[in-house]
Amino acid sequence: MTENPGIIGHWDIDPSHSRLGFSTRHAMVSRVRGAFNDVSGFADIAEDLADSTAEVIIQTASVDTRSADRDTHLRSADFFDVETYPEIRFVSSAIDEVDEGSYIVTGELTIRDTTKTVSVPLEFIGIDTDPFGNLRAGLEGSRRIDRKDWGVTWNTKLDSGGVLVSDKITLEFELSLIKNLAEDAPADSADTTDEDEAPTEAPPPVAEAAPAPEAPQPEAPESVTPTPVADETAPPAPKAPESAASEAPKAEPAAEQFPPPPPVKPAETPAEKPAESAPEAKQSETQSSGGAFGKLFGLR
Repeated sequence: MTENPGIIGHWDIDPSHSRLGFSTRHAMVSRVRGAFNDVSGFADIAEDLADSTAEVIIQTASVDTRSADRDTHLRSADFFDVETYPEIRFVSSAIDEVDEGSYIVTGELTIRDTTKTVSVPLEFIGIDTDPFGNLRAGLEGSRRIDRKDWGVTWNTKLDSGGVLVSDKITLEFELSLIKNLAEDAPADSADTTDEDEAPTEAPPPVAEAAPAPEAPQPEAPESVTPTPVADETAPPAPKAPESAASEAPKAEPAAEQFPPPPPVKPAETPAEKPAESAPEAKQSETQSSGGAFGKLFGLR
C-alpha cells in the first residue's frame, strides 16, 4: 500500500506544464539541452502500487533544441527518423516506492524499432490545487541511457579523438499531472448506483405500492359523504324562509291582541264613572242643599 494515499487515482500529464527533455555533451566541451514539446500520458495509481500503471507517449517531430538546423538533423534518419518512427513510447511494468516520496518506475522504452527495459527514479514533489480547481501532482527525476542501445548511432569524430555527440544521454522528467475526476467518477458512480439500486429494489416489494391504492379508496368515500351532506344542508336553506314565514304569522296574532277594545274600555269606564259620580255628587249637593232649606223651613 502506498504511503501517500493522496496520489491514488487516475492522473493525466499536463503537457503545457511538463517537460520531458534530454541533455548530452557536444564536441566534448559543452552541454546541449533539448526537449519534446508534444508529450501525453497518464498514470493510474492504485492503493496497491503493484496494480498501478503508467504510460508516456512522445511525438518525435516535436524535438526542440533551440536550433532549427540541429532540430532538422535530429528529425532525420540519422537520429529519430520521425517519418518512420513518429513516437517514442514508455509503458510501465512496475511502480515501487523505495522511500517516502521516492519511486522507481520500471517499464519498456521504445525508440525507433527497439524496445529496452529501463528504470526511472522519480521524486514526488507534492499535491496541491491550482486556482482553477485542478488537483495537481508533481514528479521530477532523471535517468542516463546509452543511445546506441536503441540504434541511434550517428556520430562524427573530432580531430582530438573525441566525437561530436556523446553517446550518453540524460533523460530529464519534470511532470505535472492533473487528477482526472471524470475517470474516477465512473467507478464511484457505478458503486453508488449499485448501492442505490439495491435499496430501491428492496423497498419496491409492491408492499408500499399496495397501501397507496388503499389510501385513495378511503379518501373517495369520504369525499362522497360530504357531497350528500351538502345536499342535505341545501334543503334546510329553503326551510329557513318557512321559519321566517311562521314567525310572521305569530306577529299578526300579537297585532290582533293590541286592537281588542277590552283593555281600552276599562280606561274609559273610570272616566265615565266620575262623570256618573259627578251627577251623584250634584244630587248629593242638591240633597244637602235641600236639607239646608229644610232646616230653614223647619221641614226636619
